[in-house]
Amino acid sequence: MTTAIADPASSARKRTGARRTAPRLKQSRAPYLFIAPFYVLYVLFMLVPVLVSLWLSLTEWVGLGTPHWVGLRNYRLLATDVSFHRALGNTGVFVMIAVFVVVPLALLIAQALNTRGLRVRDLWRTAYFVPIVVSPIIVALIFGLIFDRQFGLLNSVLRALFGTGGVDWLGDPDLAKVSIGLVMLWRWTGYLTVFFLAGLQAVPKELYEAAALDGAGRVRTFTTVTLPALKPVTAFVVVTSFIGAAQIFEEPYLLTGGGPAESTLSVTMFIYRAAFQRQQFGYAAAAAVVLFVLVFGLSQFFNRLLGIGRATS
Repeated sequence: MTTAIADPASSARKRTGARRTAPRLKQSRAPYLFIAPFYVLYVLFMLVPVLVSLWLSLTEWVGLGTPHWVGLRNYRLLATDVSFHRALGNTGVFVMIAVFVVVPLALLIAQALNTRGLRVRDLWRTAYFVPIVVSPIIVALIFGLIFDRQFGLLNSVLRALFGTGGVDWLGDPDLAKVSIGLVMLWRWTGYLTVFFLAGLQAVPKELYEAAALDGAGRVRTFTTVTLPALKPVTAFVVVTSFIGAAQIFEEPYLLTGGGPAESTLSVTMFIYRAAFQRQQFGYAAAAAVVLFVLVFGLSQFFNRLLGIGRATS
């Protein structure tokens, strides 16, 4: 009969390894504990509302009582709802204004503010950023006075310069869209300018010096040096502007109420009317799900098109 004799050295190594493993486990858990609150809040305020909206869109509910299951009926009604189609078209117009007008203008203003020798540069930066922090109600009151048909500032200027009569900026379907676009231009351009200005200041000066040695003028330097260097910032600004314009609510709601003849009705206003004016919460949830799918899908498309998140060598 043989007796196994334990090796003291091996036992000591096992105890030492166990002691080393415990701190490693604690260290590996620490980052997850720090980011856990974010994910808890994300689930509560982002994921859960999306899932509830998806479920609610398959029901008929007036806000009280038990929701009644109707399946895909709300989506079939949306497919034939003229008001919803009009809201989608109007929102598309606002998105194009944001992406193709506001973003380029913000880039040009940032380029001008980044020019060497500009006096009181900080004052200009502050002036362009102020509109975004002004309350939307104040913005609506100001532009309501500007666009007023009889006593508005804009019509007074046009009357003094060209002798034209009172233009109904908020009462004409086409001009109402233009008016909303002007408000978007005034309110969002300065905010986006800040991002472009930060990107311009991060462009290495060596690139501009190399372009100057190569004999490049201002236009060529802008197209061959500045724009490529600003690609990540531009991608972020475009996607952010698209998402914001797709969810536009305050400007048309406060200025025109979605009129005239639903010419400025946005999808978010359509959802608001369905839910809080007609108590069709299931129908409103279906419209919200459609908007979410469109915004999410097109955002992913823009991300791939503009190279956001793509690994660079």
